[in-house]
Amino acid sequence: MTISPFEGITLALSKGRIYEDTLPLLQAAGIVPLSDPESSRQLILPTNRPDVRLVIVRASDVPTYVQYGAADMGVAGKDVLLEHGGEGLYQPLDLGIARCRLMVAVPQSFDYSKAIQRGARLRVATKYASSARNHFALKGVHVDLIKLYGSMELAPLTGLADVIVDLVSSGNTLKANHLEAVEEITAISARLILNVAAWKLSRSRMAPIVDAFSHGVASAMTGRTNTGIQG
Repeated sequence: MTISPFEGITLALSKGRIYEDTLPLLQAAGIVPLSDPESSRQLILPTNRPDVRLVIVRASDVPTYVQYGAADMGVAGKDVLLEHGGEGLYQPLDLGIARCRLMVAVPQSFDYSKAIQRGARLRVATKYASSARNHFALKGVHVDLIKLYGSMELAPLTGLADVIVDLVSSGNTLKANHLEAVEEITAISARLILNVAAWKLSRSRMAPIVDAFSHGVASAMTGRTNTGIQG
């Protein structure tokens, strides 16, 4: 079977919170998905515009699809971009959506200040290995990284790790498992990312979408300010 090349703009998104938070920005750009990724088995979603389509991939794969040109643009969390490294990507806009914090968390009885003295060694469970390694390296702490992809809170409870590095929003899951966040590594939100080559070659087609996203973000920020809500 021969696959015909798509001549329009391909936007990579992941299911879940980022997708839901991106929908108003897509609408501001005049783009409406014709299928719901939560109920459809389609991985390539058409939109009301024949020149724009969405591809639904894992959150961690969005930068890779954009970097290699399988997608012209995408929306990815800062946490994912830090792990990816950002090679081949242009990041023109912080969308201010999917906000949370990348943090170090420990059992409530753990003496973290003593454990991170210079020259100490920690076992750290995380899927954000690069961010964790860099964070503790700045403190002069040696780490044994244990890469996990789910139920991060279980690692210190079973003795697999001393601490975890994970995304924290409300902190309720940590509390329910007798853990506490003790140090923020960085604030996280989603970014609009573009393939550098595509931006150079197709700027006239991509720029209106980027501009619409930018105006949507500005409007959302104005709304938060006017209602006294801080991001």
